[in-house]
Formats: sequence, structure tokens, C-alpha cells
Amino acid sequence: MESEVFPDEAIERKEVCIVGSELVVENYTVYIIEVKVGNHKWTVKHRYSDFHDLHEKLTAEKLIDKNLLPPKKIIGKNSKSLVEKRQKELEVYLQTLLAKFPLAAPKVLSCFLNFHLYEINGITAALAEDLFNKGEQLLVAGQVFCLRPLQLYAITQLLRLAKPTCANGDAKADLGHILDFTCRLKYLKVSGTSQGSVGSSNIQEHLLPFDLSVFKSLLQIEISHCEAKQIKGLPSLKPTLATMGVCYSASSMKDILVPESLEFDHWIVEGVSSDCPVAAVIPTWKNLTTLDMSHNHIMCIDESVKLIPKVEFLDLSHNELSLLENLQHLYNLIHLDLSYNKLAVLEGVHTKLGNIKTLNLAGNLLESLSGLSKLYSLVNLDLSNNKLAQLEEIKHIGSLPCLEKLNLSNNPLSIIPDYRTKVLAQFWDRASEVCLDSTAPTEKEMDTVEVLKAIQKAKAAKDRMNTEKKISEDSKLSAAGFKPNCSSFTAPPSSPSLPHPASSSQGNHK
Repeated sequence: MESEVFPDEAIERKEVCIVGSELVVENYTVYIIEVKVGNHKWTVKHRYSDFHDLHEKLTAEKLIDKNLLPPKKIIGKNSKSLVEKRQKELEVYLQTLLAKFPLAAPKVLSCFLNFHLYEINGITAALAEDLFNKGEQLLVAGQVFCLRPLQLYAITQLLRLAKPTCANGDAKADLGHILDFTCRLKYLKVSGTSQGSVGSSNIQEHLLPFDLSVFKSLLQIEISHCEAKQIKGLPSLKPTLATMGVCYSASSMKDILVPESLEFDHWIVEGVSSDCPVAAVIPTWKNLTTLDMSHNHIMCIDESVKLIPKVEFLDLSHNELSLLENLQHLYNLIHLDLSYNKLAVLEGVHTKLGNIKTLNLAGNLLESLSGLSKLYSLVNLDLSNNKLAQLEEIKHIGSLPCLEKLNLSNNPLSIIPDYRTKVLAQFWDRASEVCLDSTAPTEKEMDTVEVLKAIQKAKAAKDRMNTEKKISEDSKLSAAGFKPNCSSFTAPPSSPSLPHPASSSQGNHK
């Protein structure tokens, strides 16, 4: 695909023209230079003195003809006729220089035309020199190294070309410095451009393909604002990668975890038997324990999670999830962030999240908590910004033995009078251990909670006594052989394990 959009011939072909000029404060003229390399183009602005400085350096370093640059003009230097004439002469000057250096421009010319910002040879040369000077210190320090997709695209394209690794003759700019660095780098961040073009160019950075297989030792990678289908070589990171974040880039988990699915109709996880015809056997991410795929457009948790069995921390916040699926395959999952999705139902969650300790469900559409009643390992629970309106829903989590932090802020029930004490009372003897809405219970609140608990116990005892009284009365009526006045109904024989329903005796005891 890349060769169709960016053929090698187009990458190498460089064009330059001066498309206009600007008079700055009636003092000097700035020439607007348009540079085009393949399908990429950008503009650069320079005054004549910049051309003069460039020429001085080139004549000293590269033995350029001193007479190639049009001479200075003192009188009438800003007149329209002179500016137009000089514009054409300077354009010829730049075209002559590019023709003299067809493979890679000298550093001074590369910087003059912003090749180091937009053109693959200039980009890689600048990066190579930077790593030649500071690469070893960065590796020793163990810092996160940041690259743009455009830089990775440039490296990928140069590796595809049959050309020397040091095209401009400067040993510091050798591509080998980059490859040595990428082989040993452990922490990488790739940040693209969210909207629009890069700088003064027409380059849409998020659409540039790049290959990550040059990285051999990565433990952590963060990718943002890149089109998932343009990210190549992700599976090559499986042997070492422990932490991965991909944000503002994907429409499905499969795009990142199983990019091979674009090539195969059917696949299975390595080591799993299958009765169905299989086109591909996919290895798992053996060392991946943390996965952040927040701020994407993911609509379902698909079967690709089978490939990340060791994940402990999973962030799927700010997506478009409406169901919890396939999470039972994540046996080691203990921290899950599902905030700001479209979840309205949580039934049977414990069958998928048996060992979960931290669960963030903020910003969803929840009205009931019945699905959370069996998450016995849960310690931290965030339910803020949902649609919980009834205090009775708290009873579903009131008996969770390990729950310590609970956030219910910005729910309809949070405006109920004495909301905090009424919620805490649902936790009975553990009320003092629960930090509600980031605030621990006060002594005054605990006194109120004790009163509410006493009222609840009294009510429960009264209800129990009423129930026992009704059962006793029903048993006596049955023992006396009382029969309801209904020709079509015969009371069943009394049974200690199955008392008569209250309605069957009360209906004729008036």
C-alpha cells in the first residue's frame, strides 16, 4: 500500500519554486519558497540575507561557484521589478543546488529548506545526529523517548530504499545511530497530530504508515493520534512489551492486539485447540500486564482479549461500550477502568470479574447495582456521574467485605437529605471503614449511622416477628381443619416445610 501512495521515485524527486514575496515593514523583502518532495509539500520564508549566508557556507564547505547567487542590490532593492527579477534568479539558484545534491542535501541546505522537518533524508539525518550526541545518555537514564509518526515514517521509508545509511557523507548523520538506539530503547512514546497538517506542510501525520519492528527491547510504548491501520510491526513487540497505551487511534481492540486479523478470516490463540478450520495461529502477548486503550471508538470488548491473559491493569475509559463481554478470559485482571462509556446493565459481572479490586464505572448510564453484589474482592468502586436514584440500590454493595472507597457523587441520590449517613448505614458494622466520595466518615456521622442502624434492626426484628406470627396462625388454622368457603378450592395438607400462603387463609377469615 505504501509503495502505491509514496513510490520510491516520488520520495527522491525534489522540486522548489518561489511562489511569492512579502514586504516586511517597508524594510526588507521575504521570499516565499514552496518545496515539494513526492506528494509532500511545504513553504519556507527567507530574506535575501539568508540566501547570502547559505551561499557563504556552501562555497566554503562544498566548493559551490561563488557567482551562482545573484548579487546584492543596494539602490531600489525593494522595487517591484527588482523583487520579481530576483525571485526568478533565487529560484534558479535553489534548483541548481538541488540538482547538484540529488541524494541528500548538505546539512546547511537541508535546514534552509526545512528538510529536517518534512523530508525523510533530512528528518533521519537530524535524528541520527541528535542520537549520536545524546543517545547513550538517554538509554542509561532510562527515560521515555518521544518520536513523531513522521520521524518513524521517514525511518521506515529509508530502510525500504536500496541506498547507503549515510547519504550526505556526514558520519554523525548515519542511519546506523538510529538503528542502534532503537534496538536498545526500553520506553517509547509516539505522539501524532490530532487534526490538520504538520506545520506549513500538507502532511497528514496520522495517515503515515510506520513500522515498529526496529524496536527490539521495548518494555513500554504509548501511541496517540495515529491511525491504527497505519501502525505496522506491533506483533514484533510481544516478546518484551509489558505496558502498552494506544489512545485516539483505534476503533476496535482487535486492530491493536491482532493486526493479523486484517489478513486472515479465522485465527486462534496459540496453544488452544479448535475444531474449526484455522487460517492463523496467533501467539499471546506473554509479558503484557498493563493495557490502556482509553479515548478511542471501541464499541465492544472482542475476543482479542484472549491474547492478553496476563493483563492486570486495563483501561477502556472514554469509549462506546454498552456490554461487558469476554473479560472472563483475563484471569489476572485486578484493576479495570470502564468510566465514560454507555453501560446501563451489569448483571452477572462477578462471573467475568471474579478477582477485581478496583472498578471505575463513572460516567455511565447505571440505575441499578444488583450486578455488583458478588464482587467480594472489590476494594475501590467509582460510581460517580451515573443515574442512581434509589438508596435501596446501595444494599447490593453494602455487604461487600473488602470495599473501602466508594464514590457516588453526581448521582440523583446524592441530593437526598442526610445522603451520606443513609448510605454508610447500609454497610452496617463496616460503615466506619468506608471512605465515601473521598471523605472518611466523621464522628458525628457515625453517631447518626448508629441510630439508623438501630432503627433498621428494630424494623427488621418487627418484620421477622410479624412473619413468624402469620406462619404460626396459618399452622393453627390448618391443624383445626379450617377450609375456605370455596367449592372449587381444596387446601393442601399442612406441612412444616411448606406453610400455607397468608392469602389463602386470610381470604376467608373475615
